[in-house]
Amino acid sequence: MIVTRTPFRITLGGGGTDLPSFYREHGGFILAVAIDKYMFLNVNTPIVDDKIRVRYTNSEMVDHVDEVQHTTAREALRHFGITRGIEIVSIADIPAGTGLGSSSSYLVGLLNALHVLLQDQATPQRLAEEACHIELEVLQKPIGKQDQYMAAFGGLTALDIKQDGRVYVKRMALDVDLLESLEHNILMFFTNEMRDATVILKNQDDATHLKDSTVLRSLREIKDIGLEINDAISKGNLRRFGELLDAHWKSKKQLSEGVSSPQIDAWYELAKRNGAIGGKISGAGGGGFLMLYCEENKPQLRVAMRAAGLRELKFRFDFEGSKVVFDVVSRDGRLAHNHRHNNNHENGLPARSAVP
Repeated sequence: MIVTRTPFRITLGGGGTDLPSFYREHGGFILAVAIDKYMFLNVNTPIVDDKIRVRYTNSEMVDHVDEVQHTTAREALRHFGITRGIEIVSIADIPAGTGLGSSSSYLVGLLNALHVLLQDQATPQRLAEEACHIELEVLQKPIGKQDQYMAAFGGLTALDIKQDGRVYVKRMALDVDLLESLEHNILMFFTNEMRDATVILKNQDDATHLKDSTVLRSLREIKDIGLEINDAISKGNLRRFGELLDAHWKSKKQLSEGVSSPQIDAWYELAKRNGAIGGKISGAGGGGFLMLYCEENKPQLRVAMRAAGLRELKFRFDFEGSKVVFDVVSRDGRLAHNHRHNNNHENGLPARSAVP
């Protein structure tokens, strides 16, 4: 049995510039931070049969990988040549559709577990690249690269995305007091709306491919603001970060009609009247969490948001990225040896009973 823990993330700057349709022409830049809300994956080899079981909000039990309906799990298994004989159970601190990168956290956590199960532990870079390959190339999702890298690396991290798709990862080094102030001043409130970000991202992606002037101008502004945010935080000017978040939100709303709504706009204005300097909706927009930056009057802001029906998400930053928290299989190398021996055949993982 292998158990992995993989963090979710919040984006502080540059969101949307990590899509291939933009970075292939202009390069992308993301600044994000992982938080202590996690996707847990339990991966095991069945004792009594060779079936594949995948348990999430649904429960699947099939005879072959091609029958798996959970697309991410199916392609991760195919990536390793695993066709049968495995059980995958996932539990998340926060449900999908809330803009915190849960889909990629699932995939990175699963890849991490499968590497360990097969005695082939992977670096964060490799996990991120494999996850990007599966989501962007195999499944052809209209998404970017930040979620996979943040799930793998964690921390307060900048991603410099080159036009050829290479991603350079840089952990931001801040002194403890500054880091604690940043963490303390970011507040998250659940909007009670969950949505499929794919629709919003596909609209943005299509508009970028068509060189829509409004969308391209907004994305260039978002990238520039992201770089400014990185500079402001590096220099300890957190208030400027809050002001830039406000500018970011105005540009982000130009990307698609689905990014905001009259209700989200009303909540945002309420927050600004009660102490928030700036903020934005998590992920692609349309729902999920309203992230706010507030230095003073936090009690007043919390009261106002609670009165408006929004529940606060308490969190801390995470600095570990995807990690194995439990492993009782991989200490016996025969499991990996048997899988490599059978990998040219139509076989899955050997049953756990083969391991003493």
